Amino acid sequence: MIIPTEPIGSIPRPGYLIDAMTAHGAGRLDDAGLAEAMDRAVAETVAAMEATGSPVITDGEQSKPSFATYPLAGLDTLAPDGVVIPFEDGHTRQLPRLTAGPFRYTTYSGGYVTAAKRHAGRPVKQAVIAPSAISLIYPQDGIDGYPRDAFIADLVNECEKDIRSALDAGADSVQIDFTEGRLCCKLDPSRGLLRAFVELNNAVLDRFSDAERGRIGVHTCPGGDQDSTHSADVDYAELLPDLFAINAGRFFVQMASESDRPRVLDIIARERRSGQMVFIGVTDPIDPRVESAREVCERILEAAEHLGTDGLGCTDDCGFSPFGDDVSTARDTAFAKVRARVEGAKLAGDRLG
Repeated sequence: MIIPTEPIGSIPRPGYLIDAMTAHGAGRLDDAGLAEAMDRAVAETVAAMEATGSPVITDGEQSKPSFATYPLAGLDTLAPDGVVIPFEDGHTRQLPRLTAGPFRYTTYSGGYVTAAKRHAGRPVKQAVIAPSAISLIYPQDGIDGYPRDAFIADLVNECEKDIRSALDAGADSVQIDFTEGRLCCKLDPSRGLLRAFVELNNAVLDRFSDAERGRIGVHTCPGGDQDSTHSADVDYAELLPDLFAINAGRFFVQMASESDRPRVLDIIARERRSGQMVFIGVTDPIDPRVESAREVCERILEAAEHLGTDGLGCTDDCGFSPFGDDVSTARDTAFAKVRARVEGAKLAGDRLG
């Protein structure tokens, strides 16, 4: 049998692209020079991803400023002092703060799909940021003349447009990055914030047909930046019941780095709804050790014991470089882990078949 396997999204950028982005930001490289470096990196990443044998590929998010902020690049109604996300090793990431409306995306993900498909010979998957994450840019004290309800209405429209742009450009599937899901359980143990996020994400997904939602997935993990997480200490039991209330057809769930996988797999088996496909994480991007294909196979077989094989797939725990300056994982290591996942999925398919 075939065990579906897909990447999450990001791959560490080559050094020349990081240098080009730095030079462009400092005014030492023009737009054409940056675009040339980005296209080269996309072409090389697609070729390397296909060389792993991966049946579905991504562009490695080579040209995104980050997985979270690509829709905001160049928006002139932002201040830098937005919500701060703390990681366990002490470093932080900070979102921008919206200062005026109406809110519109500056970049839609369909452009990334079009650029990747110029070089790809296999189906291309596109990751997009969740509306719940973008909602965090609206300040708690509001914006004069632009109430939160108006912002949310604009946000839902823009998120729908973003997803449709990827599907219309020929994406095989679209993955909504919902890494803030586990974190908000830490920020609000009552889970009120989580349920508000689920409601907002569903407001976007409800605009799609059943067939379209079958091609739309949701990714959850405890963060993975500079080899550190932001919410790995949150019990999955706090997140998963509400996670599977999201009206998506696919779920990509970090699992390789979990200390008690059987317990979490049992929760998934209990909470997921009929027809929802679950891709279990079988490689850990934070761990510098490259998993063996046999180790990946055993993790898939373990998941099959709890979830069965109908609607079971495998993936990486999270992206390898969600932010443009994250070089904590070597590029070659990322591709080696992808190759191990692909080969392990084949081994597991043979065993299960």
